[in-house]
Amino acid sequence: MTATALTLTGARTGQSAPVSFEQVTKKYGNVLAVDNLTLSVENGELMVLLGPSGCGKTTSLRMLAGLEKITSGVIRIGDVVVNDLPPRSRNIAMVFQSYALYSHLTVFENLAYPLRVRKLKKDEIKRRVQEVAERVQIADLLDRKPREISGGQRQRVALGRAIIREPSVFLMDEPLSNLDAKLRLHMRGELKRFQRDLATTTIYVTHDQAEAMTLADRVAIMNKGVLQQVGPPREVYRQPVNMFVAGFLGSPPMNFLTLDVQAEEGQLWLTGPNVRYPLPPEQAAAVRQASLARLALGVRPEHITLSHHPDERAIPAEVYLVEDLGNELLVDTRVDGQQAVIRIPAGPAPSIGDRIWLSFSPADLHLFDPTTEARLPSPSPAPRATLS
Repeated sequence: MTATALTLTGARTGQSAPVSFEQVTKKYGNVLAVDNLTLSVENGELMVLLGPSGCGKTTSLRMLAGLEKITSGVIRIGDVVVNDLPPRSRNIAMVFQSYALYSHLTVFENLAYPLRVRKLKKDEIKRRVQEVAERVQIADLLDRKPREISGGQRQRVALGRAIIREPSVFLMDEPLSNLDAKLRLHMRGELKRFQRDLATTTIYVTHDQAEAMTLADRVAIMNKGVLQQVGPPREVYRQPVNMFVAGFLGSPPMNFLTLDVQAEEGQLWLTGPNVRYPLPPEQAAAVRQASLARLALGVRPEHITLSHHPDERAIPAEVYLVEDLGNELLVDTRVDGQQAVIRIPAGPAPSIGDRIWLSFSPADLHLFDPTTEARLPSPSPAPRATLS
């Protein structure tokens, strides 16, 4: 074993470590899976890699774990370059979508297995298993086998088996996706609590933006192998760098209306066959600087106010569908053939086919170049708007 490997394997004391990807690329033949990924994960941080299937997030996790060899670049755990270290020498623990438990072993034996591999004494193994079982609330299940417990309990066993190793880094690859909606919501909160209590660097992969928003200290959004944006979830939600990020975060996602830009007597207007919307002064300077003939106007569903009365500073729309969710309504509208969804509190609902007008605060508008999909600079960060 090399001196580098000894540095990591000798540090099995529950000591968390930061992680960094430095210009990491992964190719499968001519297919570029991860393109020049540079990302730093701070010590004790919970970083969520978020994106659609095939975006490179799981490949990035597998390269960190040593399950995939990188094509180029550098990966560090702490101060150690781990490019050529085998997985067992990286002091990481993984929790997968599948529980990956030994079906013929009891819960106790599944938890004890990583410690037996290290040849710890029986008394130490028993003490550690009991301690971890109580932490993940499965102490009364230690004599059962995986087939005799529920999916949520099996996921707790998998989590406990990762915790008991006292790794430098936790890697979690969509660990909740096999659970039903109610249990997934519960386990999401439990994972957040466990990670806070353990203060261990954690990288969590998911395509579920709700998981990312609720779990992450920071979220890293990927698309087609390229890192798009990194930041605290609320910051990324409020200030997305491009249309992909804006449309991926949020449920329902941000609305985009692509309209023509016209200038008349110093006023910029966004126009369409049935739209003539005066662009607020706060955004007009950025549009002028970009010299755009067309503009993608972005606004989130919760930031739109609906009115039945004509307003020259609002956008006319037609109600296409209304979804009553009990605590709120989602009103699906059409604006010159383009979709715009509005989220409003529960109450009297408009009818399908109604003519309505959509208005919004200038602070809640997001402007994008429809060709490059990049966000135009804002005069200042948009504050959270109060629902009308």
